Amino acid sequence: MNKRQKATIIKFVSVIAATAVAVIAMMNFKDWVNRSESMRAMEHLSRIVLQYRKENGSVPPDSFVDNIKENLEGSVRLGILQYRGQWINFECPPDEILAYTSRNYRSLILSAGYVVLRLDGRVEWMNKKEFESLLTKQQTPLEIQTQHK
Repeated sequence: MNKRQKATIIKFVSVIAATAVAVIAMMNFKDWVNRSESMRAMEHLSRIVLQYRKENGSVPPDSFVDNIKENLEGSVRLGILQYRGQWINFECPPDEILAYTSRNYRSLILSAGYVVLRLDGRVEWMNKKEFESLLTKQQTPLEIQTQHK
């Protein structure tokens, strides 16, 4: 191979490698943006739920949350929201999970997990194992049975 052929091959491989790195970076960035938007939408829901709770003394019913979800800014990125309002009572601690949504990322930076809204209004990201362990502790047998139907 002469110098010109080697230079062409090196340039070709360099362009392919740079393109691959850029594509992977963009996929990770897209997942990061989607997670941020999901968190922001859940924080918006948190403010509405806390306002309702302040005015009425209890968490809103499922129908109220369903109506809010349709008009919620960023709800597209929120995904399928699981609301546990009917299982919350006055004895529940403030760190009880009120609502959550599953997010399955396939990026190098983010792994699958859940955006979680706590009863006290905190919104956080939890990895899959931690979330499932906590939810299992907080669910009643009746809730588990109802959820599997």
